[in-house]
Amino acid sequence: MHPLRFGVNYTPRHGWFHSWHDFDPPRAREDLDRIAGLGLDHVRVFHLWPLLQPNRTLVRPAAVDQLAHLVDLADEAGLDVMVDGVQGHLSSFDFYPEWTRSWHHRNVFTDPEAIAAQADLLRTLGRALAGRPNLIGLQLGNELNNLVEHNPVTADEVDHYLDTLLAAARDGLGPDGGLVTHSAYDAAWYGDDHPFTPEASARKGDLTTVHPWVFSGDCARRYGPRSPQVRHLAEYGTELAKAYATDPDRPVWVQETGAPAPHIPAADAPDFARATVRNAAECAGLWGVTWWCSHDVDRSLADFPELEYTLGLFDSTGRAKPIAEALADTITDLRETPAPARPRTTALLLDCAPGTRSVSGPGGAYFEAWMRMRAQGLRPAVVLAARAQDGEYLAARGIKEVVRPS
Repeated sequence: MHPLRFGVNYTPRHGWFHSWHDFDPPRAREDLDRIAGLGLDHVRVFHLWPLLQPNRTLVRPAAVDQLAHLVDLADEAGLDVMVDGVQGHLSSFDFYPEWTRSWHHRNVFTDPEAIAAQADLLRTLGRALAGRPNLIGLQLGNELNNLVEHNPVTADEVDHYLDTLLAAARDGLGPDGGLVTHSAYDAAWYGDDHPFTPEASARKGDLTTVHPWVFSGDCARRYGPRSPQVRHLAEYGTELAKAYATDPDRPVWVQETGAPAPHIPAADAPDFARATVRNAAECAGLWGVTWWCSHDVDRSLADFPELEYTLGLFDSTGRAKPIAEALADTITDLRETPAPARPRTTALLLDCAPGTRSVSGPGGAYFEAWMRMRAQGLRPAVVLAARAQDGEYLAARGIKEVVRPS
């Protein structure tokens, strides 16, 4: 069993992701050194799709070289790197190349030439990055399901899209080049008719990524920022993801979680970080936790949602905030005395018929039943009704008892 990984999603201090227009290696090196100074072991990084691929048949070598340079700078700082390819969506902003918009509009999920272009981008990035010792792998992009609103798609079409792009990323990296993954925001798990499905998240790619945000389903406002529902949310998201996997040993990566104000007041953020990481660390099969994000957005930049200006472990001057110190201390403690990832012998049955995913989200009956058990000191797993009688599967997960929600 590998040691848990702890990292952060890298948001450049100077200029946010607009900094790719004027890539400044010394500034990036300074950011990465400070991240490494917290004891984190990896970063997740993002280039912008329009800068990488401004034309459907052009992937800019200079932009690819920038990305490779950043990966090398991270290596110098002692950090491994996960690279997201198609950006896509970041912090409430969408980044589309012009060849997908207006007079040239193409549905990025269903247009065959648009899919082929994204596959070419991922294949190119994989080949450019392959062989670097600090490369964790290549992810299709950040929460691509955020683009559904402007690109209608069915679940079957999503499956084809993901399969095509995952194959291209693997082709670029090679069979031993690192992880190939994809990510989705919480609608994939909680949205009744969302075309990105839990099955796609839990069965495609090399591991499952979850982004358990306390604003999803109004969780923190509904239950309170110090509630068990909030402090066990990442743990719950991990267990929910495991239930949808066909491989009982498939790892889960808590790839984004953070303390957005005012959902989590600044005074509560350090304790929230400690509890979130410690509770998630008790999940068997957890790959790691990657905090969102490294640096606050500078208030000189306009039109971000208010919470984006305070999400960082560092403020916009580069100063470590109390949440950074709490996270660093917690990681140190867990490395010195790892949390016991004991099998969860009791599972709570999830009978989730098509169109009823919301029962497992904040406010849903299943979510609340699981959280009641957790608040009572129990550590429930999640098992789908379709697998509840599969003795071999239950035994592989260490489950001895399946109970129905009360």
